[in-house]
Amino acid sequence: MHVLVVKNTSSEGPGTIEDHLREEQIPYSIIDLSIGDPIPKIDTFTHLVIMGGPMAVYEMNDFPYLVGEAELIHAAINADKPILGVCLGAQMLAHVLGARVYPGSCKEIGWYEVTLTGEGMSDPCISALALPDRHAARVFQWHGDTFDLPERSVRLSSSSLYPNQAFRHGDKVYGLQFHIEVTPVMVRDWLAHEQGIDRASISAGSERLFVSYRRRAMKFYEYFFEI
Repeated sequence: MHVLVVKNTSSEGPGTIEDHLREEQIPYSIIDLSIGDPIPKIDTFTHLVIMGGPMAVYEMNDFPYLVGEAELIHAAINADKPILGVCLGAQMLAHVLGARVYPGSCKEIGWYEVTLTGEGMSDPCISALALPDRHAARVFQWHGDTFDLPERSVRLSSSSLYPNQAFRHGDKVYGLQFHIEVTPVMVRDWLAHEQGIDRASISAGSERLFVSYRRRAMKFYEYFFEI
């Protein structure tokens, strides 16, 4: 087993995903496409994780490494490898699967509640994020784009603003619009460069919610990396 983590920008790393891999002693490697790291061959990893970034799927002309990333995702899907896409990673998955990716009606930045669908509650990975006795999860969001649900995919989570918060394609491919991987330090670092938002409130929410959020995220990873 070997996990490949793909970064689209140096500032958005794997966070608690890497914590889990270290704690479980799962071999992994991290590449950062934004600094020119080469894409490894498809047979060098068993699981693929695609992280987020401030760029958009429809900006591939400005970020040509996204073209190579799309080709990697396509090859991994064809090779039947487990894939997890986070935020931009989920949008890249949707794009490769033939769905439209486009600007949303507004930005979501901060802690939001999303509803888990019936399929989400029956999915071992997504249901691990559920709040006690509720078909809902509180998650960290930082996005302005969204996507249509790819064909032959299952919606696992939704919200009133963005109906496609999480999806599964087949049995091994997961796309999460929200950031499952964040830590309070990561959130503070991201907030430092953003204007016009309540930084103090969002940071306080991160500190208050992180212990339970991390515990649920670790359960998600436990199930996902056993696929």
